[in-house]
This record gives sequence, C-alpha cells and structure tokens, in this order.
Amino acid sequence: MNHTPTLSRRTFLKGAGGLIVTFSLLGKVVSAQEAKRDLKTGTLKSVEDGVVESYLAIDENGKVTVYSGKIDFGTGVRTGMAQIAAEELSVPLDDVTVIEGDTALTPDQGPTYGSNSIQEAGQNLRFAAATAREALLAAAAKRLSVAQEELTISDGVIQGQNSRLGYGELVGDERFSLKVDEKVPLKDPAKYTIVGQPIIRRGLPGKITGDFVYMQDLRVPNMAYGIVVRPPAVQATLEAVDEGSLAHLPDVVQVVRKGNFLGIVTESEWSAVRAGREIKATWSTTESLPEQNSLWEHVRNTKIVKNDVTSDIGSVDEALEAPGRTIKATYDFALHTHGSIGPSCSIADFSDGKLVSWSSSQATHRLRQELAEMFSLADKNVRCIYLEGAGCYGRNGHEDAAADAALLSREVGRPVRVQWMRHDEHGWDPKGPPTLIDLQARIDDQNQVSAWQSEFFIPQGAGGRVGLLPATLADLPTTTELNPGGITNDSAIPYGFPNVRTICHRLESTPLRPSWIRAPGRMQNTFANESFFDEVAAALEIDPIEFRRQQIDPNDRRGHEILDRLEKLTEWEKRTSPKQDVGDRMLSGRGAAYVKYELKRTYVGAVADVEVDRFSGKIHVKRFFVVHDCGQIINPTSVRAQIEGNVIQTTSRTLKEELTFDRKRVTSLDWATYPILRFKEVPEVVIDLIDRPEEEPWGVGEPSSAIVSACISNAVFDATGARMRSVPFKPEKVRAALS
Repeated sequence: MNHTPTLSRRTFLKGAGGLIVTFSLLGKVVSAQEAKRDLKTGTLKSVEDGVVESYLAIDENGKVTVYSGKIDFGTGVRTGMAQIAAEELSVPLDDVTVIEGDTALTPDQGPTYGSNSIQEAGQNLRFAAATAREALLAAAAKRLSVAQEELTISDGVIQGQNSRLGYGELVGDERFSLKVDEKVPLKDPAKYTIVGQPIIRRGLPGKITGDFVYMQDLRVPNMAYGIVVRPPAVQATLEAVDEGSLAHLPDVVQVVRKGNFLGIVTESEWSAVRAGREIKATWSTTESLPEQNSLWEHVRNTKIVKNDVTSDIGSVDEALEAPGRTIKATYDFALHTHGSIGPSCSIADFSDGKLVSWSSSQATHRLRQELAEMFSLADKNVRCIYLEGAGCYGRNGHEDAAADAALLSREVGRPVRVQWMRHDEHGWDPKGPPTLIDLQARIDDQNQVSAWQSEFFIPQGAGGRVGLLPATLADLPTTTELNPGGITNDSAIPYGFPNVRTICHRLESTPLRPSWIRAPGRMQNTFANESFFDEVAAALEIDPIEFRRQQIDPNDRRGHEILDRLEKLTEWEKRTSPKQDVGDRMLSGRGAAYVKYELKRTYVGAVADVEVDRFSGKIHVKRFFVVHDCGQIINPTSVRAQIEGNVIQTTSRTLKEELTFDRKRVTSLDWATYPILRFKEVPEVVIDLIDRPEEEPWGVGEPSSAIVSACISNAVFDATGARMRSVPFKPEKVRAALS
C-alpha cells in the first residue's frame, strides 16, 4: 500500500504560508445572480494586481476557476485563457472555468482593446498559474516528505514514486497565499499538450444552434422595460413632453425626464417600444453637423490643437528640395459606425444607493468608474458584470445603454432593461472618425526614394473614456474629451528610407462623438501608407513585394520571412504594377500589403485577388492570402477565425460602409442605408500561420484588419491602372477613377 504521512490541513497550510505570495483558493465560485443577492457591490475576493488569487482559484474537487479582467467578444479569449491555465497547472481543459469582466470578482486589467488580451492578461495568468503550481508542488513535497524534484503532475494530481495527491486534497476548502512570482519557471513549450492545440472556441456550438445566452437574452426578477426617446438632432433640446399622450397604454410605470433625457419605463417590452414611438414631445431644431459633401474640406479647415510627430528621421525638408521628382497623393477614410448585429442592451438594478449593471461593455472596470461619476457614487458601490453581446465589438452603444438603464432604474427603484433599437445603434453609438492623409515622396536622381512625408488629420484625444450619452443629455457628470482610440499608431512606417517625417495633426473637433472601432487609426493609417508605398513602387517600376523587402531592416528576420512566405503562398509573379494585359469588361489584379503592428508586434503580410467590372465599377474580392506571425499561438483555430473575421469585416468596410448624415443627425439608420458585406460577397481566405512557441504571444484581434484596405486598393490599381484613395470604394468612385 502507498504510504502518505499524516498531516493536518492546518499544519499543511502553515507550511504553505511561508511562501512569498498570496494565493486564495475559493471552494465556490459565486455566480452573478447569487452574488447580487448576498453582496450587491464591492469585491467578493481579492482583485489586487499581482496576487495569484486575483487570477485563479482551485476548489476542493480540483476544479480551476480563472478570473479575467479581459473579456471575450467572440475572439476566443475565454478559451485561450482556459488553455493557458490548464497548461501551466497540468489539469484537464474541461476542469477550467473562466469568469470574465465582473468588477466584484476579476482584476482590473484594462479595457479589452488593442489586441492585448492574450499578450498581457494571458501572460499575467500564465505566471499566476505557474506560481500556484510551484507552491502546490512545494507543499506536496513537504507533506509527502520527498524532494520536490521527484514529483510530477498529471491531470491535477501530484505523483511521487509511491504516493499521489490531487490539487483538491491539498487545497480543500481553505485558503493559502503567495504573490505572483514573475521569475517562476514556466512550462517548457516542448511539453505543451493544450497550448497550441486547435480547440473549438467555448460558446461557439451554442451560437450555431441558437442556445447561447447573450446579454440580450438575460432577464432578472421584477424587471421593468425602458426605452429612451432620442432627440431629432444631435444638439436639440427638449422643450415639452405630453405624458397624457401615453394614457392609452395601460402598463406605463413612469415617464422620466432629466434635462434633454427622455425615457419611459413600462411593464412589458412591447409597451416600451410603443411608448417610445407614440409619446408626444417637442424639441428645438439645430444644425450642428457639416454638409456631408464638404466633409473633407471641413476636416482640413478644422483647427489644429497640436501636432504629434510620430517619426522624424534625417532631414526631410532638404531632401524634398533636392533634385528629383515628387509623388503626392491624398487619401481619406470615411466615418464608420460599429453596426453591431445585436443592438446594445443592458440591465441595471439601482437601489439603496448601490448599482449593479449587466452589459456587454468591453471595459467593465472603466464603466464602473463612469457610472460612479455619473451618479456621484463610490466605485465600491457599483458593480459591472459582463455578458457577451451579439455581434458586439469596440466601444459601441453598450456603455450608453448601461447608463440609460441605470438612470431609469434609479428613478423607478427596480431593475430596468434597456434594449436599443436598430436606429438607436446606427444613429447614436460613437463613430469611427473621418481620417484625411496627405503623403509625398521624393525620388532622387539615382531613382531612389530620398524622402517620405505624411500628414494625418485626425481628432485629438486618445483611447480613454468616451462620454456617456445619457449623462450628457441629463446634464450629469461625464467626460467631455474626444476619445477616438489610439489613432496615431502605424502612422510611422516600417521602411528604412533615409529621410522620413510623419505628423499627426490633432483636430479640435470632429463630426459626431468618436470612439475606437476595430484597429482604430492603424487601419486608416496603414491603408494610406501601404497604398502610397505601392504608388512609389509603380513609379520606380519595381515589384511591390520586392520593394518592401528592400526597405525592411535587413536584421528584421521575421519581417523578411513574412514576405518570403507570402510569395510562396500566393505563387507571386514578380513584375511591376499595373498589369499590361487588360481584358474587355472584367479586369483582374492582385495587390499586396504589409504591417508590423504598431512597429513592435504581430507581423502580417497579405495579397488580395480582385475582379473589377469596368462598366459597373463593382469590385469583387475573390481571395485573400494572409501570412501571420503573432509569436506563440495559443489556439490556432481562434487565430484563424480572427484573421478570417478581420478580412471579411474590413472588406465590408472598404467596399461598402459609409456613415451618412445631414446637418442635423445621422441618416444611415438601417442596413439598407448602411449596407455591409453579404455572404455571397465573402472572399475566400487562405492563411499561413507562423507559430513560434518559444516567443511571447502577441495580439491577433486587429492586426490583419490593418492591411485589407490597402491590399484591395493595390489590387484594383493592378487590374485597372486606376488608384482608389477614398474608402469606401463604391462603384461610382471606381467608375470615376476609371474615366
């Protein structure tokens, strides 16, 4: 019989207590609903940065719970986090549960944006799990009176020569503590059995069958339904409300008017919809937006408040004046809306001076701060809980819907659900701002590029908090800064010209409230840079991929490998662009683009194959080839899905999407006026993944979207000789370019 020494749990825990960090293992994970009944707000466990218990727990059955401040927008983060924890702890993947985006349970790891979830939060979790594993090994070695080196772990069981202990036996229902050791030995990638495997994303089967529970599906007891009536113009004021106009509706709970905020709470959802349509209200009229047909003149004439110089190499002014020829071009990228498939939704329970909010916010900890500010509450009295939204990404309307619901709940003293309508989502979510770019390159007498200069006209601000719409309407505290995202990124170029200057002119204002939309700035800036780079290659009569190879740092082996593999994947024919053999009606071409995301991570190279109908001007993107290097790959299935999603969505944004507006408000309020790509128009996507298990993992959710617009523009030029410099590439623009 195996012999294990008798050791009380208390004695074992005393021994473990001498380790350097705090590691709390909870016997039970409290669900959102249970937690709400027991303790509405505050924290239910440690969420302190750098403390193991903040990131994971193990119960008496050996089951692992991961607590992630980053959330899963359908990007596979939930599955990736589970894989990382399961791998470092050597437990079955099915034994790992992930709780995400709950301010009472998860650490504040910043908003889920910038493709940094796995790159940052995943690494935090990896070190926390490795710290926990080493602590468990040390404790087991002491309990079993053996050297730690003699122990192995398999499926959550620590084994010696003649003994074994499960994690659950070691932990029980007690707690023990240690700090995350950032020097802890990590598992050898050569021994990985879970990380790097193509695991089906958690939740995906239910999304296919319709069983998945989205935020829009959530219900709580005693819940009422709210609707918000939006102004008829962006800066209109509410002058009068006739509450008697709703007398025919039997289940109206309350009409809520706060400044220019007008909402109605009812007992049923249909009554809320009817009330929003049928209430009689008088608003002022205002025309605060520019004429859409003069948008770019408006952008160029907007006051510049500062200049961000993102690169300044050599002496650009001197090079531009030296003998040679100059190539110039102006690019622009239209306003876009998020267009989330499921309009934003939230439920709020505001009672006894405390608020619990359910939403699909990508930044629950930041939303907690915003709601606390809006209602003059302490952060500890607000709890925000994430539930996945349908087709939700970026800073869309979910935070605003959360504020809508919270304000209505405060007024009626019971939980209120607010479900935005399609016209709310398209009309009132924050927008991706317009981007205007002037570029020029100097080619010297030796036919070499001697200077590159680009100027970007973009709003001031950064990727901070976006003001809450209902707070603005109700004149309650909220930020008034512009926060369009990190839109200066990738304005600098990854190429080694001797003289380079890239300047971002930060504008005082921008039409409509801005926020970040997938790859904010990176997409627009890379579109201009990579398209203009092709213009220069064509002027020099150099193959566009070869020209990129010449200008990438020779020591950047990963960048060169991207281009080498891209040529092989696409069976690239080296030649200058455009093609010389043009057909009659249907013209075909291919275009390439490259990005080293933010000049410091994830490498992507891509080629698009397109057809252009020279009579109608319609572009059909037939195929995309993508070579992708994000370092260590946690889950290749998720990576491929993200790349495919990036290509499809950005093809839609490039060919079709454009926000329309008049002097008063947004006018593209549905899918007819804001069309997106249809299934029959989706290109084939061919992917070559470069896995580097020994390297750190980088982000995947955005980088491959940054190069799509340039690929299509370059392919159209290759097919037709006409250069597309204005997104979206609608047929009328193509016809004009061809003529």
